[in-house]
Parts: sequence; structure tokens; C-alpha cells
Amino acid sequence: MFKDLAKPRRVVITGFGCVTPIGIGREQFWKSLTQGTSGINKIESFDTSNSSVKIAGEIKDFDWEAELDPKDRKHVPRTVPLALAAARQAVKEAGIETGKLTQTERQNFGVVLGTGGGGLAFTERQYVYWLTGQEKKASIYTIPASTHGGLSSELSMVFGLHGLSHVVSTGCTSSTDAIAYAASHIALGKQEMMLAGGVDAPIARGILEGFNLLTVLTRDWNEEPIRASRPFDKNRSGIVVGEGAWIYVLETLESAVKRNAAIYAEISGYGSTCDAYHRVRLEENGVEPARAMRLALKDAGIAGEKVEYVNLHGTSTQLNDRIETQSIKNAFGEHAYKLKMSATKSQIGHPQGASGAAGIGAALLALNEQIIAPTINLDEPDENCDLDYTPNHAKKADIRTALCNCIGFGSKNSALILEKID
Repeated sequence: MFKDLAKPRRVVITGFGCVTPIGIGREQFWKSLTQGTSGINKIESFDTSNSSVKIAGEIKDFDWEAELDPKDRKHVPRTVPLALAAARQAVKEAGIETGKLTQTERQNFGVVLGTGGGGLAFTERQYVYWLTGQEKKASIYTIPASTHGGLSSELSMVFGLHGLSHVVSTGCTSSTDAIAYAASHIALGKQEMMLAGGVDAPIARGILEGFNLLTVLTRDWNEEPIRASRPFDKNRSGIVVGEGAWIYVLETLESAVKRNAAIYAEISGYGSTCDAYHRVRLEENGVEPARAMRLALKDAGIAGEKVEYVNLHGTSTQLNDRIETQSIKNAFGEHAYKLKMSATKSQIGHPQGASGAAGIGAALLALNEQIIAPTINLDEPDENCDLDYTPNHAKKADIRTALCNCIGFGSKNSALILEKID
């Protein structure tokens, strides 16, 4: 199939954009991360008086209407303007003027996004209209807007990109898988550039009630939102749902050098496995998440000892944090105790399918700034969680290689390796 390709091409990240609960744009996101700012707050987008969950990582200062043509505002889910804003930042930072691309360049520029919920919140709103006799408020595009695939189509249309336009939805691993999928197309010579990342906006009453049925959301911190997400802490009691978009420009190393583009890092390895165990629970032994990490190391052609930093999945549930800790020990052996790690969800909540892209953003900035953002609210470590999670305060560190870890529903596991290039 790839007979014309002598060897895989090296793939790098040259553009970074984000819209998050702790800031819009790379600079504000990083400033808030390193300062230990929490983006968890009281939900304002719907009435929570009859809900046991009243907090989330909700973006408060984003003018979503400004990202859309007025005629489109009724017809797209919140994920679309979030993704558009992040993608515009990424393209600008990469120094790409999409309006000046040739037809051939457009055909070789694709979009791959990862999402968990996609248009679920949008669909929920349409159902409310129909069930309450407000059909005139409903969108004629309810069906296409509710499908995950529409997310990448919106970006492809706005930027005029005719390359592949795909959406990956594998639960919490979605955006890690999407970025790896995009990178593989470039490495194999099937595309020249890609917009890749993750977006999710699952803060809607029906979605939160669905998570509540799984008993995975914390209900203990409604009056102290900023303390609610506390991965690896003894007193953690569950997930805080978040939202956001993290989008990157991917291209070959050769292209980036030729364009004199600033390079964040190389995507050098990826691994993915499945416990094949349960719809939502992980298997206690942590074998398959560890194998995903080892596959990523093998793909990158490096030993575990070369990794200095791990961005953790860190959901803040009793089960997942304990098993993730065990899986890292399984993957790295004694080196696990030398690793510097942090859990970005302690500050932004759990943005579902965008989780991996959020963690990759934190890892990219750690590699470039040589600072590790903290895991906040880690006041009393669980005795079963005994690694270095960078509690409460950012730390300077000499890091050149990072691993981003994701664990999702359906017991899916994905890991991605980033390496800094001189």
C-alpha cells in the first residue's frame, strides 16, 4: 500500500490554539496552569436547582457567537465555535494563510478531531424544543449537527481544506487517537498538513444526569468548586466535567524547517490497547494501560528511562487514579519513581474526548518552558498513589521527552510520545 514511501516522515507540531476554562489562547492557558488556577465553578448555562451536581469546568468568558456567521448560530453545537476559535489560533501561530493556499495544498491539508460527546448537548436542546411545543426554535440541521462527523466538516469548510476530514470518538482517548491518526497520515505521505486535536462541551443537564447514573461525578464539593477536582488525593470523590478545545497544526519536520516555522515538539510514538473487560471500569491490574505506554515507547524507539515527564489522565476517581498509578509502575518499573508527572484535570475538569489534546498541550508547553504545571488540590496523597504528581506548585525541570497518558470508557488506553527538537 505504501510502496512509494521509503521510510516514515518525521511529524512535528508547529501551531497551538485553545479555548479552556482557565483561559483562551496558549499564553493564558499556560499562565493559569503554572499558577495553579482552577477553572471549576458553579454551572451557569442551565438551572442546577434540581441537580445534585452543580459545578463544572465551564468556560465563562468565550464569545461563541463571534466565531460564527449569524445565520449559522442556531444550527451548530457549542463544540463548533470552540474548535473554530482554537483552530484559528493554531493556524495563525503556525504562520499559515489558508486563503492563499493553492488547490494542491488544500487537497493535502486535512482535519482530524477527537470528541466524546460531539453534538449531544445540541441534540438535547432540540429535544427540549420539540417536547415543550417550541418546534420553531429547533434547527433544520438537527441530524447533521448531532453527528460527530460534522465537527471536522465545519473546520474544513471554514478554512477551505479538501484533505481528509474525520472525527475520532473513542471516549476519553478520542483526541489522543485523533492526533496520532493525523500524524500517521503525514508520516505515510498521505497528507502534508493537518489540523488535529480535540473538542468537547458536555455541560448539559441530560449528560450530567447520565454521568450521575454511573456514580462517577463528585457531589461533595458543590460549595467549594475550586477544590473539587483532586486527582490522587486521599479525599477525591469523583470527576468534575469540563469543556474546551485544543487544536494543533501538524506537518513534516522537513516542511517546518523549510518554512522556518517554530517547532513545539516531534510526535515520535503512539500506542493503544483495550482491556476488553468492562463498559466503563478498568481492570485492576493495570496491564493494558501499561502495554499502551510500552507500545508508544517502542514506536518512538526509546527506552522508558528517556522519558522525564508524564501528563496523567488523572480523573479524580478512586478507581482510575489508583489503577493509573499501578499501570505507570508496570510500564516503567523503578523509573516510575523518578518521573515527574501532573494531572491537568485538577485545574480544568474532565473535558471528555478533548482530554488527551488538553494533556498534550500541557506537555508541549512543559517541554518548551521547562516547567511542570502542578496537580492542584493534592493535599493528602492516597497511600496507593505514591509517585511524584507535582503537588500544588509548578516546578522547574529539565525535560526533553514527555508521555501523555489517556484511559477511556470501554477500557481503552492510549499513550503518545512527544520529543523536543533542538
